[in-house]
Amino acid sequence: MGCCNRRCGLIAGAVFGAVVAILGGILIPVGKIVIEGTVEKETVIEPGTTAYDSWVSAGANVYRQFWIFNLKNPVEVLQYGARPVVLEKGPYTYRIRYLPKENITFNPNHTASFLLPQGAIFEPSMSVGSEEDKITTLNLAVAYVLNHDNSSLFQHRTVKEMLWGYRDPMLKDTVGLFSTYNGTYDGYYTVFSGKDDISKVGMIDRWRGERSLHFWNDKYCDMINGTDASAFAPLLDKKKLIYFFSSDICRSASAQFEASLDLKGIEVYRYTLPPSTLASPTVNPDNRCFCKNPKTTKNCTLAGVLDIGSCQDGRPVYMSLPHFLHGSPSLREDVLGLSPNEEHHNTFLDVEPTTGFTMRFAKRIQVNMMYGPSKVITVLKKVKDYTIFPIVWLNETASLDDQTADMFKNELISRIRTLELIQQVLLGTGVAIFALCLISYCVLRGRNKHSAFKLLRGH
Repeated sequence: MGCCNRRCGLIAGAVFGAVVAILGGILIPVGKIVIEGTVEKETVIEPGTTAYDSWVSAGANVYRQFWIFNLKNPVEVLQYGARPVVLEKGPYTYRIRYLPKENITFNPNHTASFLLPQGAIFEPSMSVGSEEDKITTLNLAVAYVLNHDNSSLFQHRTVKEMLWGYRDPMLKDTVGLFSTYNGTYDGYYTVFSGKDDISKVGMIDRWRGERSLHFWNDKYCDMINGTDASAFAPLLDKKKLIYFFSSDICRSASAQFEASLDLKGIEVYRYTLPPSTLASPTVNPDNRCFCKNPKTTKNCTLAGVLDIGSCQDGRPVYMSLPHFLHGSPSLREDVLGLSPNEEHHNTFLDVEPTTGFTMRFAKRIQVNMMYGPSKVITVLKKVKDYTIFPIVWLNETASLDDQTADMFKNELISRIRTLELIQQVLLGTGVAIFALCLISYCVLRGRNKHSAFKLLRGH
């Protein structure tokens, strides 16, 4: 009778362990569904969600750092046609994105429209010098005034003048790399809220009222793809590219997964620009429609630069990665003093994969202008070939602060880890109880059989 009770108890224990293990197993998909449902609800762009406040106004300080290229040999370039030698000077740091979105309007089709105000505040403590530091560089009015006998190919200006503008005596207008930035707006933007389809959250539906660009005269290159890169759809798949639109370069681009990193105790996926982004059309045929001038791009074989003249009122402006990273070697042969570095010069996004929020980023781009040979214009008679001259490169960057990181970990990561711990404990405990009871039952049954055999032999 006692053996029977022990066997029954062990069988009951095994059944209980199996039930506990099954419960732990069931919690895995159920927990996943609960987590995904909560995340999807909180990443919708609407008042009251976790995503909304950080969407309206950047939660972290955003800085734009500038390194300006100072020309060391202007006389030799002008008189003897020597190759320019440059030395970067910086950073000169400004705080940007400190103003919240304006004119936010929620539309019936689950989209939200807004204006993005632009402004820059100089940060002396984060800069190498004053805004009054002088730089020798290419004349920013080069595209307009070189047909005048007394125009100059190079000029000596302050950092402030170069970046934010000065009154040009010949144009009788303000000239500067970012002269139209302060006190203006980027947009209108219209983005999907994700209310009806979370996979579309943050994706740009319209920019300046249009669903496509009008810069490239091509359906593919004029597409507006993805978000503004501040966030992406939740539950990222690292095997897939992420897409974003940047008004700074007048086009959309993609980024690919590179590695998983730890940022203040939070796992993030690092995405970087693939070299194919600015590859020549001979390497990446999709870039054919970005080649606007075969003459100045060596018959569209030049890699690493993007002619954005079509969205800059025809000015000879070329965008690239800093120091012509991923660019054709000829770019660094025509201008000396450049040294590209993948770590310091490539753009990256660190995205938290569950929510899709960008926790840290560095958008690094370089502004260049072109000048070329001429038999008519005096200052260009010694110039031997078309030269894409680097003016400045910038690093627009922000990172999750400690307070926000702690809040994020407490509100989301800790809940996920608690649920995972419960799943593991239940599954582990259940399996252990089941295995222990099953083994004990087999041992007990084996002993009973042995005892019965001995008893039979005794008779």
